[in-house]
Amino acid sequence: MDSPDLLDLITETKKQLLHLQTLGVDGIQLPVIETSIPKAVPKSPIPQAITVKQEPVRHEPSVQTVNPTVNSLFGDIAPAPEKIESSKETFEQIHLEIGDCTRCPLHSGRTTIVHTEGNRQARLMFVGEAPGADEDIQSRPFVGRAGQLLTKIIEAIGLKREDVLIGNVNRCRPPGNRAPTPEEASICKPFLLREIAAVQPEVIVVLGNTAMKNLLNTREGITKLRGTFQDHKGIKVMPTFHPAYLLRDPSKKRETWEDLKKVRDYLDSKAKTK
Repeated sequence: MDSPDLLDLITETKKQLLHLQTLGVDGIQLPVIETSIPKAVPKSPIPQAITVKQEPVRHEPSVQTVNPTVNSLFGDIAPAPEKIESSKETFEQIHLEIGDCTRCPLHSGRTTIVHTEGNRQARLMFVGEAPGADEDIQSRPFVGRAGQLLTKIIEAIGLKREDVLIGNVNRCRPPGNRAPTPEEASICKPFLLREIAAVQPEVIVVLGNTAMKNLLNTREGITKLRGTFQDHKGIKVMPTFHPAYLLRDPSKKRETWEDLKKVRDYLDSKAKTK
C-alpha cells in the first residue's frame, strides 16, 4: 500500500474514533474471527502384526553329472572293461601242464599235440582254429599249404615268420579236419589265453570264422567283422579269412590284404610313438 493511502486511512480512523468517543463509546469489541483450523487427522490405527506363514525352504536338487558307467534306472554299475593281466608264466610251464592231454575226445585221433610257436616277445600273433594233417605230423602250427600262404602274408607286411607268434585255439587235429566243437574249444582255449597273457601281443589276427568266434565269444560271422579291429581284453584283434579259405577262393585275397595292411599300419603307428 502506498504512503498517501496509508495516511488517508490513519486520518479516517482517527475521525471514526473521535466520533465514537463523542457517542460515548469507550471501546470497540472487535469481532472474533474464527480461523478455521483443520482438525487433526486421526491417526490410523496401528495395524496388528501380520503373521506371514513361512513355507519351508525347498532346496532344488543339485544337478549331478551322470556316471557313464550307470546303465539302468536302478543305478546298476556296468563292470569296468576286462583287461588281460600280464603273466610271468613261461610257455614251458603251460605246455608241461597240458602234458599228454586227454581232456577232450580229440586226443584219440591225434598224432601229436601242436603247441603255439614263434617269438615270445612278439607284437603280432596269429591264431587259427586247429591243426591240419601236416601240422599233426610235424607238431608245428601252419606248415601245410595254408601255412605256406600265411608265411607269404606275414612277409608281405614286412615281417618274418620268426618275428610273430602262431598258434591255434585247439592243439589236436579234429577228425577229417572238421571244425572243433564248442565243447572241444572251451577245454583247450584257456591254455591259449594263458600264452596270450604271457606274451601280451599288441595285435592278434584271428584266422577264419571258428577261431574268431571262439576267441571273441561272438556269434557274428567273419564276413561281417573282418577288416575292423575288435577287442579282446584290451588287445586289438583283427578278424580275417583263414589261409585255407583263400586257397579255395583266391578272390578273397584282396580283402585279406586290406585287413593285414590295417594291422601293419597300426603297428607302425604304435612304434613311432614309443
